[in-house]
Amino acid sequence: MITIEAIQHAARTLAPEIQQFREHIHSYPELSFEETATAAFVSGKLREWGIPFTEGWAGTGIVALIEGRNPEKTCTAIRSELDALPILEENTTAYASRHNGIMHACGHDAHTACLLGVARLLQTHAADWEGTVKLIFQPGEEKHPGGGSLMLQAGVLDSPKVDRILALHVYPTLPAGDVGFRKGQYMASTDEIHITIQGKGGHAALPHQTIDPIMIAAYTLVNLQQLVSRRSNPVVPCVLSFGKIAGGTVNNVIPDTVSLSGTLRTMDERWRTEAHRLIKEVVNSTCATWGATATVEIPEGYPSLYNDPELTGTAEQLATAFLGADRVYELALRMTADDFAFYGHQVPGCYFRLGTAAPDGQSCTSSVHTSRFDIDPAALETGTGLMAYLAMQLNNQ
Repeated sequence: MITIEAIQHAARTLAPEIQQFREHIHSYPELSFEETATAAFVSGKLREWGIPFTEGWAGTGIVALIEGRNPEKTCTAIRSELDALPILEENTTAYASRHNGIMHACGHDAHTACLLGVARLLQTHAADWEGTVKLIFQPGEEKHPGGGSLMLQAGVLDSPKVDRILALHVYPTLPAGDVGFRKGQYMASTDEIHITIQGKGGHAALPHQTIDPIMIAAYTLVNLQQLVSRRSNPVVPCVLSFGKIAGGTVNNVIPDTVSLSGTLRTMDERWRTEAHRLIKEVVNSTCATWGATATVEIPEGYPSLYNDPELTGTAEQLATAFLGADRVYELALRMTADDFAFYGHQVPGCYFRLGTAAPDGQSCTSSVHTSRFDIDPAALETGTGLMAYLAMQLNNQ
């Protein structure tokens, strides 16, 4: 049976190569569902190592299988993401983005590099663990409807049937080498809200001859906030925010239409469904009061992310054995979202955080989705070693 020390040594040995993987992927980022070169890089490595895989999942996704002893005994899946964000990188590192306006600002390059390292480590030590590990390199996490939902529709949890699924995500709040877990509810659902208010435009000096969609939009926004303050359960986190208002072209003309775009996030799936209905009701009734009409579109987004308590508790214990108790933290609830949630609604899932801040406490602390996000490369060794250890031990139980 392989020891913790042996896995740590193997991850340390692989670390320089994993760092090269991450830097290459970071230099050539691709947007959601356009990850053709990234997918080719991943498939090239898998082919080079003789690891069987299939391509074309949700367009550019890849699924690889690594078998240990008794491969039919159980199957653990591990998921990483391939896509980047439409952000102009401001870092000046040698591996900074070479694709103008596109950047790996959410750490998916690190996730993919770690999963490639896990593949290598599991393959090398296949005699030391049981069952099968399914490696999921998923496209389109950052874009609706989420690559995870599309891969599920394509049967990614079948053949072989997945018994549990894991994922890590970079976390600049913790130092590189530390990790964080949370059992049960962890992250919110997320739904896009698109509202178009149709009024009647005219001269701003003659407002009585118009149906002013700008004023109606203002009333609508205020009324919608009452859904959170007066209709949702105050003990259940809920956020309703609008980040975009568009309407009009000049100061003295009232436009015909105004559009609003926002997001709804909550931890309660039942309230989420009810909120969709109430949002439409409030918008339509507010507009009707002032003689306007509206269209409301709320395409179904990502569900809330729930970490299976038993699986996550076991993973946290294993992480403590692998890293030490002083490097394992309890996470707080977050209103951010991730399409890993789709998987966790199908099979037991554990989504944990990998610290990526530099030891000096100053470097690599920029938040994800910002133009200066970067990671301390030491995190890659921890992410690879721990994820491989979790898969081995969970399969061996």
